[in-house]
Formats: sequence, structure tokens, C-alpha cells
Amino acid sequence: MSTVLNVLLPIFGLILVGFICRRTNRLGATAASEMNRFVVWLGLPALLFSLTAKADWAQIWQPGFLLAFTGGMLAVFLVTLVYRWKTTGSLVDASIDGLSAGYANTGYIGIPLCVLVLGEDGMAPALIASLMVVCVLFGLAVVCIEVGLQSKKGLGGAIVQVVMALLKNPLVVAPLLGAAWAFGGVQMPAALDEFLRLLGAATVPCALVSLGLFLAQRQSGPSEGAWPLVALKLVLQPLVTWFIAFVLLDLPPFWAHAALLLSALPTGTGPFMLAEYYQRQAALVSRAILFSTLGSLLTLTLILLLITP
Repeated sequence: MSTVLNVLLPIFGLILVGFICRRTNRLGATAASEMNRFVVWLGLPALLFSLTAKADWAQIWQPGFLLAFTGGMLAVFLVTLVYRWKTTGSLVDASIDGLSAGYANTGYIGIPLCVLVLGEDGMAPALIASLMVVCVLFGLAVVCIEVGLQSKKGLGGAIVQVVMALLKNPLVVAPLLGAAWAFGGVQMPAALDEFLRLLGAATVPCALVSLGLFLAQRQSGPSEGAWPLVALKLVLQPLVTWFIAFVLLDLPPFWAHAALLLSALPTGTGPFMLAEYYQRQAALVSRAILFSTLGSLLTLTLILLLITP
């Protein structure tokens, strides 16, 4: 139990610090946005580039882990999408709900959590999961939304829009550039390595404080619809991932534990950004993020008790 507390308390402590600083107005209304910009455009890209540039890609390529994590993620997204589409008649709202149910916070919480629980090797599954969430799930949701809006560009135009958006996303571009550097076989200069290390070291604390600032923002609107999304995210997705990883594929313990841990993370901020962009139920999504983050204290504790000696 002490190991679990040592892992979770620093992470959620930083989130709590951000939450308190915003509620007491120690940090202003724009603090969450500005700190998030730092993380997205500087800190996390530097960390992702550095990691992929030095990575052993033979060890990172893990089809079983990809199938387990992505399978659980997509299963929850599609179940939610179909159900909400049938009940609401809106593919746009159903897509955002599906994203809220399946979008794990692999960047802000997953990376520090995996490193603390699994050691430095835990960065590899966290990186893979982050790419799957950002490139696959987020892209799929945007395509569904564009189709639901019956864009004049049609499905082909929506796909082009998604590809262009991903190519402009620093969280996608940075690891791709890092991979290209690694395959090029060029030794990284010491000054560049130290620059990236210093910038990347600020990522985790800034990301967690930024999440706390974001969660402290008051949102108006109904919250009843948030609880089913929280249950899907914190209960169904880990169960599906556990079944694939432990029962169907019988993965090695390290990769099975990583898949289960990452699938049990709370909802990330991606669905909220998408809801705001398309002017759809942002209040509901923000509540799902808040409730799932609080609820993950319990679910992550239970999982850590199961996978840690």
C-alpha cells in the first residue's frame, strides 16, 4: 500500500496544487491555457523527441500491447458512439461522447505514472499509447464529427482535414522527427541533448498543475450524462483491455500491466478541446474529465495493488 501511495500522491498532489491555486486565484483565469500551451508546444514535444531519438525501436514494436490497448480503447469508443447515436440521433454529440469514454490521459498522467510504476522502461508503452490516442482515436472522432456535420467537403475532405491537423500537432510531429533522427543513426550533440533534457524535465510537473487548473474552472450545464461516460472509461475499458492482454494474448507481465494501467487512466483534455471547437456540450465533457480524474484515485489504486508486488 505504501508503494501505491508513493506513486499516486505526488501525481494527484500536483493536480491538487493547480486546483487550489486556481480556486484561490493565486493563478489567473488564463493560467491553465498558457501552461497547457507550454506543455503542448515545448515541454512534451522535447521529451517525446528525445525519447524516440534514443529509443530501441526493436523493443518498442510490440504488436500484442498495441492490440490490447488500442482494442480496449476502440471498443469503448464504438460502443458509446453507436449507443449515443441511436438515443440522441446526433453523430456529432455521439462522437464526442465516445471520445470522452475512450480517451485516456496518457500524456499528462500516463507518462509520469508509468515511469514511477514501471521504471524508465515504462516510457515506451506510455509513448505508444499516447500516439494511438492522439493519432488513431482523436482522428477517428474528428472524421465522425465532420461526417455528422455533413461538411461540404464530404468524407474525403474530412480525412484530409484530419491528416493536416495531425501534421500540425507537435505531439505527433515531435516523436516522428525523433524516430527519423534515430533511424538516421546520427549522434545527438551534447548541447542539444542537455537542452532537450532541461525542457522535457518541466513537462510532468507543468502538465499535472495545468490539469488541476483546468479542472478548477467552473462549468455550467447538466452533469447527469457524465457518470455513464466515467463508468465506461474507468470500468469497461480496463476490463476489455485486461481480457485482451491477460486472457486472449497472455502478454508478458510488463506489457500486460502497462496496457491495463494505461487503459484505466481518466479522460484526458482532448474531448473538451474538441467540444469547445465544435461548440458542443463542453460543460458535460469537462464534468466527465473531473469526475473520472477523481474516480481514478480509487480504480488506479486497485489496479496498482494488483500489479505491484
